[in-house]
Amino acid sequence: MAKRKTTRTERDSMGTMDVPADVLYGATTQRAVLNFPIAHRPLPWEVIHAFALLKHACADSNHALKQLDARHSKLITKACDEVADMLDDSLSRDDMMRHFPVDVYQTGSGTSTNMNVNEVVSNIACIGAGKKIGAQDPVHPNDHVNMGQSSNDTFPTAMQVAAAVQIKRTLLPALKTLAKSLRRKAKQFDGIVKIGRTHMQDATPIRLGQEFSGYADQIDRGITRAQAALESLASNLPLGGTAVGTGINTHRRFGSMVASRLSKATGVRFKEAANHFEAQHTRDCVVDAHGHLKTIAVSLSKIASDVRFMGCGPRCGIHELELPAIQPGSSIMPGKVNPVLVESIMQVSMRVMGNDVAVACGNVGGSGSIMDLTLAMPMMADTLLESIRLIANGSAVFAEDCVDGLKADRQSIAATVERSLMLATALAPVLGYNEAARIAKAAHAEGCTIRAYCLEHDLLPADELDTLLDVTAMTHPH
Repeated sequence: MAKRKTTRTERDSMGTMDVPADVLYGATTQRAVLNFPIAHRPLPWEVIHAFALLKHACADSNHALKQLDARHSKLITKACDEVADMLDDSLSRDDMMRHFPVDVYQTGSGTSTNMNVNEVVSNIACIGAGKKIGAQDPVHPNDHVNMGQSSNDTFPTAMQVAAAVQIKRTLLPALKTLAKSLRRKAKQFDGIVKIGRTHMQDATPIRLGQEFSGYADQIDRGITRAQAALESLASNLPLGGTAVGTGINTHRRFGSMVASRLSKATGVRFKEAANHFEAQHTRDCVVDAHGHLKTIAVSLSKIASDVRFMGCGPRCGIHELELPAIQPGSSIMPGKVNPVLVESIMQVSMRVMGNDVAVACGNVGGSGSIMDLTLAMPMMADTLLESIRLIANGSAVFAEDCVDGLKADRQSIAATVERSLMLATALAPVLGYNEAARIAKAAHAEGCTIRAYCLEHDLLPADELDTLLDVTAMTHPH
């Protein structure tokens, strides 16, 4: 019995290459697989999905511009739809992604991934036309799938499309969920007066709801920043510039037509770049977008850190908040529960802040961005999408499994606020700063409250003291 052949021979501009028999890519992709065994992981599926949408829009636009006949256009768009549909379905995603194996750390322009997509689309189209895989007939990967394009304008376009779509699909909904959870807690906690803390020391009273209203506003502003990131990416598509931004070998209306078609396909309003030399020679829009993501990550770190601090205890900390107990906290200390979701969010924030440095380095002149092209785009695309994914997933889980389940320890809060020496602040307008400071120091030395010290030494009438030391009134003095 004849042994089944495990490879087939395909051809590109450099000659023939044996590729695995069961894959849809061709010779150029196989060269990249052999050349870049670096991270041993491909670019994220979102980039390939964006490429499939892009190649569909390109074929459709080329047909509308009478550059590509109806048969070729239909074969290409059908193949692109097959790729995009399988990637959109989490159950079939792995099956499709095995045909896109090129490592993240490849050629800095993303040429290998662009050709990988061209070859897969070509082969699916050829099979659809009843031809043998690898025939490059009737659909050629360069002449037809890549018509009017260069890796230098398709890859930056695909990374922007991928990120913009994921901001719309996942990041914005997750941030809105978190903002809603925080607003709900702000309302629930609004009547609870606690002691404020500045410099990690006691300060004047504040309502727990006021603190949470600040957190909610941080995320509301994060939503605005995410929308700004989306706009930065969507309003400046490089497609149409081809090799260096001049648009050689493409129709002058090609870029705008593709942008219009991508808008219809995604629901994101994409626009062709006003200046292709800026859009292709730099990745400033990506650096700008990730800068917004970094700010959102910093906001998350602040909120998570405060929640962790207010929840410390339960017996030997301040324990103003009770965090949901979702898993055992220790392998040696029975009954211990740790703020694990807070720690997860803190790590997300750290990673995103580190990613921001990587993205910026990818666009630094003389290293990542040189003359007429940025040469670290695959790394930047991978990093940008990771940050979007981490913030989106982290925000959703933090909202649902932590914030929604927070409870206020009213007994602990009430005991702490009454003991605070900073209540003496309310006496300063009546007794003067120096006398109020003396009272605070004396009360601390005697181990009593401000109220008790004033009553014991007959410094103010009891009814006036009650008015001055009304902690709820202190939280809305105006």
